[in-house]
Amino acid sequence: MDIDELRRRILAGCPGAVVLEAAGDLFFVHDPHGDLPDERKQPFATIVTGDRYDDVSDLDRPGVFRLNLGVSKARYAQLAFGADLTALDEFLPHPIYAGRHWICVLVPGSRTTGLLDDLIAEAHGLARRKVENWRARRAASDT
Repeated sequence: MDIDELRRRILAGCPGAVVLEAAGDLFFVHDPHGDLPDERKQPFATIVTGDRYDDVSDLDRPGVFRLNLGVSKARYAQLAFGADLTALDEFLPHPIYAGRHWICVLVPGSRTTGLLDDLIAEAHGLARRKVENWRARRAASDT
């Protein structure tokens, strides 16, 4: 799977998601009304294309990118992770944000795509609930 296909897949399966781009990387945020303040724009998924943030995954290899997803604690505990953080098409703990239940996969392919849509949907669902809760708190404080 390439980056363009993955981008389309995420946006098609995640109503209200928008993509922010910086330095060739993609940041998927749930912002259905396009009005979230910057401090609330927390991505639920990212696609990172190089070693700008860390070099653990060796993303500067030709054609290599990393999909990162924030999942629930329960889902994180259920996943079987590979041990080599440079391995392609394996679910891995995120090299920096594993403690926050973020997972990653370098160049998703035949071994990971079967579960990928469920993981994307879960990450999006968590982000959607956070935005909905924030909107409800804001509305309650305005009354």
